[in-house]
Amino acid sequence: ESPKLLPAGHSSCWLGLTVVLFADRGGAVLSSLVEHYLDSSSSQVLLLLSSIREPHHKVLLEKLNEALTRPGNRAAAIALLGHLIRKQPPWIHHISQAPVLPTLLRCLKTDGDVAVLVSGVLVLVALLPMIPQAGKQHIYDFFDVFGRLASRSYRNPGQVSAAYLVHLHAAVYSLFHRLYGMFPCNFVSYLRLHYGMKENLDTFQEVVKPMLEHVRIHPELVTGTQDSELDPSR
Repeated sequence: ESPKLLPAGHSSCWLGLTVVLFADRGGAVLSSLVEHYLDSSSSQVLLLLSSIREPHHKVLLEKLNEALTRPGNRAAAIALLGHLIRKQPPWIHHISQAPVLPTLLRCLKTDGDVAVLVSGVLVLVALLPMIPQAGKQHIYDFFDVFGRLASRSYRNPGQVSAAYLVHLHAAVYSLFHRLYGMFPCNFVSYLRLHYGMKENLDTFQEVVKPMLEHVRIHPELVTGTQDSELDPSR
């Protein structure tokens, strides 16, 4: 059962709930709080979840991963993940090895809900600089997400409204800048291969080429290599 939340001003009771949470060795209280947030988007619960510290982050990430697999909770789970990332907790680097990352990437490669795709991409854009070590394992997943969403923003297979398309295009543009900034050698190699195929040429002309025209040549394209930019020690 979800814990009952307290009225504003009950600071001593709120402190007590915080103490209970941090003594929650089995994770039952934390799991209930996550479920309560997914159902209610409670700002009080969000505040408490934002204060989670190691080792309780493991239960939090497990619950987020579970929620991402449920279409009905996916949007709320992405919103919670985005809020946590913006807080930059000390445990954030653990996401690179947690199941929640490949689950998020799988959602971005398969989900058809544009609102979920836009919010999910923006979460990924914010997260990537915090987990550069994930590039070695997931770089082609990042590129696949970009390719899929660039195509969707051009072809609009679901016939979504113009307003949603604007947001999707802006999210794809943000991802383009992040990938080009972090992995220029690998990303340009991907672009050359992917958009060298005839069936992708129209998306390149209408979506990707204008993006390329607004960036400068990255110095790493001259001094770096595909292997060096994936080196975790760089």
